[in-house]
Amino acid sequence: MADAADAPRATVRRVQVDEGSAGQRLDNFLLRLFKGVPKTHVYRVIRSGEVRVNRGRAAADTRLALGDEVRLPPVRLSERVAADSPAPPREFPILFEDEHLLAIDKPAGVAVHGGSGVSFGVIEQLRRARPAAKFLELVHRLDKRTSGVLLLAKKRSALTGLQDQFRQRGTDKTYAALVFGAWPASRKVIDVALHKSLTADGERHVRAVPEGHDDARRAITLVRVVRHYQDYSLLDVTIKTGRTHQIRVHLAHEGHPIVGDDKYGDFAANRDLSRGLGLEGARFGRMFLHARRLAFDHPASGERIVLEAPLPAECVTLLGRMSDAH
Repeated sequence: MADAADAPRATVRRVQVDEGSAGQRLDNFLLRLFKGVPKTHVYRVIRSGEVRVNRGRAAADTRLALGDEVRLPPVRLSERVAADSPAPPREFPILFEDEHLLAIDKPAGVAVHGGSGVSFGVIEQLRRARPAAKFLELVHRLDKRTSGVLLLAKKRSALTGLQDQFRQRGTDKTYAALVFGAWPASRKVIDVALHKSLTADGERHVRAVPEGHDDARRAITLVRVVRHYQDYSLLDVTIKTGRTHQIRVHLAHEGHPIVGDDKYGDFAANRDLSRGLGLEGARFGRMFLHARRLAFDHPASGERIVLEAPLPAECVTLLGRMSDAH
């Protein structure tokens, strides 16, 4: 057995933010660099001040700029992580592309980026599929289990311009969500604050809290009933704030969780659907949340762009079975 002194020593590193990382949140930047390190540890070193940006303390949601210097504390990566194979190249259905932007229709079950137990995601696969691309970065995120419109920037100017729009609520995002129960048509606005925390295993968990709660962040969701089925409702959901798991928590808080939501949903009902119990044996094993529409101003031309992603085939099939049983 080798002596502990023979093991490579972990040392402080200082890295400079390049074009590929400019505009990224500090926590996402670190999770990408510290692949395989538990998320709880990454957030712990941020809170403790061991991570520094331009020699100063920084929060997890600090946006990094081109040329920033980030101090990285000693963190040991496992040999297994170092030996992981690179992301396989993959293209995704394209909804829009020019020299500034790329918009894809992300399938459910694919993370947008690696980290937190996921070796790779959309961004790593696209970079491998497009080795000549000088710049390719996520503009925003979708949950792994959510499908639909996902926007990426091909230039740093496009990234910063679009992220400013998202922060200033200059975009319109509409989701299709199937929920359990009959959603009341009069319930059109949900204005309930949310609080985000990390579980012991590093998973994000969000809950609805009173407005005066410490660290609560205001969240606004607009809801329109598209169709009522016997035991379900199909909704058009528009978010005015982009909080983590906002739609999932808001709808569950109202007593109508999203079909297939394994974190905030009706676990017994989801299990029955995944096994094909009811609805004439239809099996449905994903979360029915789909980013169906995204509108924004083009960062170069200023033209209003409206992108739409059709409902995935499995969602269409499920709705068809519900219509037949109605």
